[in-house]
Amino acid sequence: MGKYHMINHIIPDSIAEELEIEPGDKLLKINNQEIKDVFDYHYQVEKENILLLIEKSDGEQWELEIEKDEGEELGFGFSESLMDQYRSCVNNCIFCFINQMPKGMRETLYFKDDDSRLSFLQGNYITLTNITDDEIERIINYRLEPINISFHTTNPNLRWMMLNHPEAGIALEKVKKLYHGRIKMNGQIVLCKRVNDGVELERTIRDLFQYTPLLQSVSIVPVGITKYREGLYPLEPFSKADARKVIQTIRKWQAKSIENGGNHFIHGSDEWYLLAEEDLPTEETYDEYLQLENGVGMLRLLIDEVNEELESHQGDDRKRDVSLATGMLAAPYLYSLSLGIQMKYPNVKINIYPIENKFFGEHITVSGLITGQDILQQLIQAPLGEELLLPVNMLKNDEDVFLDDVRVEELSSALQLLVNIVKSNGRDFVNKVIGRGLK
Repeated sequence: MGKYHMINHIIPDSIAEELEIEPGDKLLKINNQEIKDVFDYHYQVEKENILLLIEKSDGEQWELEIEKDEGEELGFGFSESLMDQYRSCVNNCIFCFINQMPKGMRETLYFKDDDSRLSFLQGNYITLTNITDDEIERIINYRLEPINISFHTTNPNLRWMMLNHPEAGIALEKVKKLYHGRIKMNGQIVLCKRVNDGVELERTIRDLFQYTPLLQSVSIVPVGITKYREGLYPLEPFSKADARKVIQTIRKWQAKSIENGGNHFIHGSDEWYLLAEEDLPTEETYDEYLQLENGVGMLRLLIDEVNEELESHQGDDRKRDVSLATGMLAAPYLYSLSLGIQMKYPNVKINIYPIENKFFGEHITVSGLITGQDILQQLIQAPLGEELLLPVNMLKNDEDVFLDDVRVEELSSALQLLVNIVKSNGRDFVNKVIGRGLK
């Protein structure tokens, strides 16, 4: 028997359920083609007419002809989302966050992915050192886009040094293939002080500019530096003055891109503006938030959504006493948002608690890397009112657990009050603060 894929779940009321496909069945072929991985699968199931070859658990093979709408899902899933083994990173980047984590955390946190299939499916960023020419051709032929690329620098020798991989520099030749194949891309640059900033950053942006408009956007994010860097490359944190220089570079290239009839193209993550103590860009600057998952525009979007939500509120005299925990950088903006809420709800008391990241170190100031133990240690004696609100990005995807494996219910029990999670939108933020919808 050739390659097959074990089906492990069926979506209710789907085509698969109607055809009596069951968990434990094997997918052998689609349209007489063996399916290598998720790239092949997505390409074949996009079609309107499909021929499935399924092997039932008793060994009987079913050939099923399906007519469906273009892009309609079949309704079954597999134990491996890639329908193949995950491809781990082959680099040893000087800025790698995983290399800066302490020992003893859950095993999955130490897995470094660098898989083009995750770039397509989940928006992960890839360095191109781990992708074959065959995969590049499949991406182009199957029109799997956008592909998200970690550039960091376009200087081949510097990229080799930063990624510690012999092909790191020449891997960028694959960008040209994607460009000539008309594949949409997004990019990111992890900026390291005295390494790829300054003149090198200017060079990188200039080189990447040639790939517009297919290269839709490039984000610049500051390197994260934890206290666990013994024996690693000596990286330095950025200062306020450094952040302002980076913002000046971003604005210069945004103006050039707009002048050439494009979008803003180059974007800075929120940390730069917070560190520089400068106003956040306007909504229009973010080009429909192409880099939102990379921390670009999250605060601007939240502010605008909160203000829009509050416009629909009449306000009242309800009484509430709640607390919000967040990272050090975002705290001033949450103070401002809370004042806006209190203008309409004057009896709602909102306590803002910036959490210092003692687990990873003082240079990590974003809320998404705060641990449960830091929250507990810093709030155990604090007046928290009736409820503690936490942003959803503090938790592992789809699970109520922090990076250090502390669970939300454990934190709630230790603090002896309700802990509620706020979704990443302004409506939920406002309504959780004022208690709308609570029984």
